[in-house]
Amino acid sequence: MHQGGSSIYEFHGFQLDPGKRVLLEGGKVIPLTPKVFDTLLYMLEHAGETFSKEALMQAVWPDIVEENNLNQHISTLRRLLGEKRGENRYIATIPGRGYRFTAAVVSVEGASAKAESSTNHGMRLALAVLPFDNMTGDAGRAYLADGLTEETIAAMGQVDPDHLSVIGRRSVMRYRETAKSIAEIGSELGVGYVVESSLRAEGPRLRITSKLIQVHDQSQVWSGSFDSEPASILAFQRELSVTIAEQVRLQLSPARLDAVRRRQTSHAEAYDLYLHGRHFWYQLNPTGTRSAIEYFQRATALDPEYALAWSGLADTYASSPVNGDGDPHIVWPKAQDAAGRAVRLAPDLAEAQTSMAFLKFWLDWDWPGAEIAYRRAIQLDPNYPLAHRMLGVVLAHMGRHAEAEGPMRRARELDPLYAMHHALSAQVAYAARDFEGAVRWARQAIIVDPTFWIGHWQLAQACVTLGRLEEALGALADAARFSHNNTKTIALRGYIYALSDRRDAAREILLVLEALARERYVAPYCIALVHLGLGEQPAALDGLELAFAMRDTHLIFLPIDAKWDALRHHERFHALVRRCGFA
Repeated sequence: MHQGGSSIYEFHGFQLDPGKRVLLEGGKVIPLTPKVFDTLLYMLEHAGETFSKEALMQAVWPDIVEENNLNQHISTLRRLLGEKRGENRYIATIPGRGYRFTAAVVSVEGASAKAESSTNHGMRLALAVLPFDNMTGDAGRAYLADGLTEETIAAMGQVDPDHLSVIGRRSVMRYRETAKSIAEIGSELGVGYVVESSLRAEGPRLRITSKLIQVHDQSQVWSGSFDSEPASILAFQRELSVTIAEQVRLQLSPARLDAVRRRQTSHAEAYDLYLHGRHFWYQLNPTGTRSAIEYFQRATALDPEYALAWSGLADTYASSPVNGDGDPHIVWPKAQDAAGRAVRLAPDLAEAQTSMAFLKFWLDWDWPGAEIAYRRAIQLDPNYPLAHRMLGVVLAHMGRHAEAEGPMRRARELDPLYAMHHALSAQVAYAARDFEGAVRWARQAIIVDPTFWIGHWQLAQACVTLGRLEEALGALADAARFSHNNTKTIALRGYIYALSDRRDAAREILLVLEALARERYVAPYCIALVHLGLGEQPAALDGLELAFAMRDTHLIFLPIDAKWDALRHHERFHALVRRCGFA
């Protein structure tokens, strides 16, 4: 059937050459039977689309209508590509509709890449902006290099989202000061192009040098240097992103260009404070949360119309009850004010819409409103992984588990080496009662980042539900260590002690939590969880009632958390869930 042409398809380190009818991985030939080859070729030609079994069978076996042949060939492809059961890293089964090839695919002409081939075939170029190399000799400017990386990623993501997929910040930051080659990085991230940049100081001026490199043959497509006074570096992201976009021959619409131009403040010091704030927010712990709030507040004081800084402040407040043991009653009105300001100042900014969705999900408990805001953010910036990930989480909390898989998968594609995406994929699997799947995703998060406490916590939670209590305690010890003893880790340990008949140890945990609560905010939900493990249902329900009175953020887990199944028959529990407004 397929005669092949001059286009070569590249995805995640693989190359498929239709003309030579060969599949390569790292230069090595992967043997395929003719029909398996044709099946893969059809999928690559329709990458990102949902196609029916019938269409695929007609293309590959026009004279044969045996569906079992198709199932066997797809199973073979998954095995050869290294896709594990239920992973959907390359091939997703869409129930009742067919299949979709999910990996980012680059189309190149012969031995040299042609960006217009990707555009003409309706495919998406994949690009990674590598961490800016701080060569100023001043370690204090590391945050600036990181901030420039993040802002260039964000700006590039808005250039032409229909044809350009940009890898997220957390995945590329793993390559800071790496010894890996461009070919290795490109293969690991599944991209066709990378941007390398360096930051140097020449007296009072900064010099930024950037190169656009084609992964296929490590050839340099473009390079440029930008000299800037620190006060004028704000214009850098727009100039760089537009120049790179022109080099990969994408079409910039005036609206997109204007969106890139309007992202940032014109106040240099406010911008600098904003970069500091984002740097600390990404630490996801109490100390980082406090520092992030301080820097975002100072940025908004200098420029009250700085929407991105208001967005950062809203994100920090809204997530602080979970990441930093913040008191919801205190942070809730502050998050409302900051998110409202961000949206009023820049309603077409994806980050502002995401901040509003953060608020609606974590604190307002308006999940339909959160879904609308996340979908609006994705519409504004389809390359924003945070919006995709949190949309998946919201859908899972609403019981729409099959729908949640798509946004989670897209988040992992956009930022494949960010442990949070894998950890919250574990949460989504846990919500769907796929506890073994939750274990697999949690372990993947730990592989990506062994120090990421949420990955260890998700592993502990899943193991508890599966009855593997000692394994859960081991994971929880790491979660506590890396989170600086977040009270969620203390409470879950008490719950496990109670389940394993170590009741005295569980009661000691209760005393610890109650003592902490006299010194600072401790979520009543955490204390209620230990009572639940001890079988003290009235005390657990009393704790949940107090949690409601204190607007405890952790109540959002009640509808999906299997640990609370023991109370689902209880009318007080149902009444509480109804009062919270959860579906």
